[in-house]
Amino acid sequence: MAGEVIVDALPYIDHGYDDPGVRESALAMVEEECRRYRPTKNYLDHLPLPANSPFETPLMVNEFERIQNRLPMETLSMKRYELPPPPSGKLAEVAAWQESIENSMAQLEHQWVRSINLELMLEYGTEAWKSYLEVFTAMQAKAQLQLQQLKKDMQDVNWQRKQAQTHAGEKLRSLEAHWVLLVSKNYEIETESAELEKLVHAAREQLKKLTPPANETAATPEHTNGFGQEEDQQQQEEEQQQEEEEKQESQNEEEAVVADEKMETEVDEEREDVDKSSSNDGGTAEEESSNDS
Repeated sequence: MAGEVIVDALPYIDHGYDDPGVRESALAMVEEECRRYRPTKNYLDHLPLPANSPFETPLMVNEFERIQNRLPMETLSMKRYELPPPPSGKLAEVAAWQESIENSMAQLEHQWVRSINLELMLEYGTEAWKSYLEVFTAMQAKAQLQLQQLKKDMQDVNWQRKQAQTHAGEKLRSLEAHWVLLVSKNYEIETESAELEKLVHAAREQLKKLTPPANETAATPEHTNGFGQEEDQQQQEEEQQQEEEEKQESQNEEEAVVADEKMETEVDEEREDVDKSSSNDGGTAEEESSNDS
């Protein structure tokens, strides 16, 4: 998957975060990334605008238009709570006095409703508050249970992560030790190979020094007369004689081993015979002692 981030950190088994220089290197990496990826004025240009129209009410639409036009917000009107008389220019008009009377009646009705609400609160407010507190306590207890369950789930997840990382750490350590062993063996093999190459090179150089030149090894009359063939035949006879001596020595060693084994078996048989005779002598002695008694 493109853009997938592979997290290879194992905080339960990794060490060295508090070592000197680790924090500085991490901050340097962050600064390098910030320098390479500078934020733009609007980093969401490549994304389409969200469709908010289904969730907007007329009041929200009007308020958004006001904010877009930078208009001030309307203050809260307090006219419904005032009881003004008719204007000075309309004191002789009946309609103005009728409007003032209707406003006063509305104010009186509002005050009467408030007094009724106060009386109802004094009579039923305590019980309603108690029932609200009971509901609120039950909600709080339920939320506490949910919180405890979430903490338990988090603890289980952390424990599983710790177990998984611990097993992974043991496997990584074993693989690292195996890798170090193989690398050390390869290094030893390379070192031995280099030493053998040096020895081979030195032997070749010594062989070159000991080998006579080509003009000195040319065929002489003695070689052409058969002296060289006699020397080669004599060398072959010596080699055959040496091989026969080696075979004879190996055969003698095998015969010596067989003789030793045969001697050991004979000694073991003699020991068994002695043990049997001693046991028989002991039995006869016991029988004689019983007969004497």
